[in-house]
Amino acid sequence: MKVLKFGGSSVAEPERIRIIVDILKGYYTKGEKFTVVFSAFGGVTDMLIEMGNLAAKGDEAYQEKFDAFRQRHIDAVDELLKGEYKAMVLPEMERSNEVLKNLLYGIFLVREASKRTMDYVLSFGERNSAFIISHVLRQSGINASYLDARRIIKTDKTFGAGRVDFKLTYQKIREHYAQHPDVQVVTGFVASAKGGLTTTLGRGGSDYTASLIAAGLDASGIEIWTDVDGVLTADPRRVRRAFTIPSMTYAEAMEMSHFGAKVIYPPTLQPALLKKIPLYIKNTFNASFRGTLISDRPDSDAHAVKGISSIGNVALLTLSGSGLFGVPGIAGRLFSSLATADINIILITQGSSEHSISFAVQPSVANRARKRVEAEFEYEMSMNVVDPVKIEADLSVVAIIGENMRYQPGISGRLFQAMGKNGINAVAIAQGSSELNISVVINRSDEAKALNALHEAFFLSETKELHLFMIGVGLIGSTLIEQVKAQAAFLKEKRGLELRIVGLANSRKMLFQEEGIDLDNWREALDACEVNMDPAIFVGKMKEMNLSNTIFVDNTASDQVTAYYEDILDSSIPISTPNKIAISSGFAQYQRLKAIAAKRDVQFLYETNVGAGLPVISTLNDLIISGDRILKIEGVVSGSLSFIFNNFKSGTRFSDIVKQAQELGYTEPDPRVDLNGLDVQRKLIILSRETGLPMEAADVEIENILPTACQQAETVEAFFAELEKADDTFEQLRQEAEQEGKALRMVASLAEGKARISLQKVDSKHPFYSLSGSDNMIVFTTERYKERPLVVRGPGAGAEVTAAGVFAEIITIGNYLV
Repeated sequence: MKVLKFGGSSVAEPERIRIIVDILKGYYTKGEKFTVVFSAFGGVTDMLIEMGNLAAKGDEAYQEKFDAFRQRHIDAVDELLKGEYKAMVLPEMERSNEVLKNLLYGIFLVREASKRTMDYVLSFGERNSAFIISHVLRQSGINASYLDARRIIKTDKTFGAGRVDFKLTYQKIREHYAQHPDVQVVTGFVASAKGGLTTTLGRGGSDYTASLIAAGLDASGIEIWTDVDGVLTADPRRVRRAFTIPSMTYAEAMEMSHFGAKVIYPPTLQPALLKKIPLYIKNTFNASFRGTLISDRPDSDAHAVKGISSIGNVALLTLSGSGLFGVPGIAGRLFSSLATADINIILITQGSSEHSISFAVQPSVANRARKRVEAEFEYEMSMNVVDPVKIEADLSVVAIIGENMRYQPGISGRLFQAMGKNGINAVAIAQGSSELNISVVINRSDEAKALNALHEAFFLSETKELHLFMIGVGLIGSTLIEQVKAQAAFLKEKRGLELRIVGLANSRKMLFQEEGIDLDNWREALDACEVNMDPAIFVGKMKEMNLSNTIFVDNTASDQVTAYYEDILDSSIPISTPNKIAISSGFAQYQRLKAIAAKRDVQFLYETNVGAGLPVISTLNDLIISGDRILKIEGVVSGSLSFIFNNFKSGTRFSDIVKQAQELGYTEPDPRVDLNGLDVQRKLIILSRETGLPMEAADVEIENILPTACQQAETVEAFFAELEKADDTFEQLRQEAEQEGKALRMVASLAEGKARISLQKVDSKHPFYSLSGSDNMIVFTTERYKERPLVVRGPGAGAEVTAAGVFAEIITIGNYLV
């Protein structure tokens, strides 16, 4: 014998009831023995409660609610039943409705709805539901009959949550089923006390009905049919990639329920659990899916962690003081004082020093709990050996659960590493000696991020999701998006990384989509977005979304964006950027950003600040970390200046080369920015600071190669006109170098603590001599690389290589996070 139970969502509409009929016909035609328990139609119990409350207040609006209740059930009969079955059911429904109508009118007259009366009112939901469905089943060919559970489940007169008389109930169940071999369609939730008074079984009452029947019949199993595919690894509303747990133990299921899982309510299933009757959680709307098996047998081959759950809003109270140390009975007094006030404790934790005891309760009872505890320890507080109770609000409890955790070392380490790398602070920690769960109290705002981070850490080790917030979709940004799109499949399959751009902004608009922006249509989506770009709002929204594995990418050259780096890093969000402003501005600010990143253990990467996609900064840091001493750094670190001087050859005017570089996009719209060495200055400052020097912009000596007339030209057009006048001067410099067998190169150098940028002549033995195109080259002379310096060479400008450098940093951060 199996006991099946269908909840309110499964019977909410006639179409859903037809699905149930098909499920039960499958069991029936296979010759299986089963009985089935039904809840009231979805929403009906709440409707009945509202009717009773309105009537008790003397509000005639209860009549409208009653009319809606009546019509809903009549409509269900009209849609589900035909002919003789409909003719049998409708008169009974009308008689039942008339009884309810009179009952409500009585409540209205006396202006009172006692628990006893409300139990009777609420019973009409399950009674109507089971009565209708029993006839639908008979109409479909199943030999079924209606069973009012008040005939078999007996309780005391604790109305609202009747206490079951198990001995009498089991006797009644066995006697009834022995005499009725057909399929019994049972009302969930309702029972009766001595004298036939209607009672209800409280929260989860229909599950309780199924559990009692199963225990009374020694059933082979219970099937709880709901609207989800069993028990999931986490709440699917909070964790998008949650999946069904194939099997779990009773203890694991109870822990999951205690920490917020809604599929089962443990107290109602105790009768079945005591007899070790296996329990199946199945989906009415996906009947072929296996669902979750809950039994007393642990699965030794399963994940060590079975599920992750949470309690969304708690308050943490702490009793502390020197008067607690070594004093017997402190915990007993504390918890007895709370028990007498009927205050339930969610979590308890105590340090081995015995200096403090912390416990979590519902926020609604926090102040009452504090007063009770302070009253209990009033004497100790008057002696100043116990401190006043401290209350911390706006917290959540997150728990990982699994019986196999005790057999696998490193579980706690993985938990705290996942939380730490996502900037989630643990306020309190609790773990029982059974190692069935590890609970962590965290800030409520971090709950969703913690659930997702832990779910990835314990269930999705093969695939990790990175959430990118990107400002700047110009040449570099748009190229980066195309690279992410092109590489997405490879990263997911070969590297286990799934990149989602969830925030995107240009100078005018900003767009946020938590599921990820469609990279095939991002331009159209951003243009259609009506939210104006504001860096403060963008950063605020990123923090508010609080997604796990968040990465901020700044593809701009804007100081309005870099102004928020400090806030971003302090929120434990890593940054990747080709924007040089933050790192090359004041040295104090550079130190502050680096210190915040170190304090928060968050990555702040800016490799593309120097040399685009070339490994310049990382190479320099590797040399220093490995103990090498930097003697000198020389570099051609401007792609635009490299292009200009590499192509300035005999027969070519200097002004024409500069114009060509501008047209190709190598220089800024005003080439003086490049020719004045300001971009090179920023890069040299960055390299200097990475070596440990407190370099400021004023410390960098820059040789000015432009004539005064070029510098003072009011427009770009006027600048080029003046530059043409200076062509002879630059040609003379070129010829002098050529006659000496040398080439002109704009070189940044750092030696003996001094930084200089100058136009130099280099001979054929110098690495810079062979440069071509827009290549960059950085030469490191160190104690280890003194005779043959270490050279890094390659394209130092261009959207493709710069975007590729940022992309590589995103992967680096992703690998660190996960």
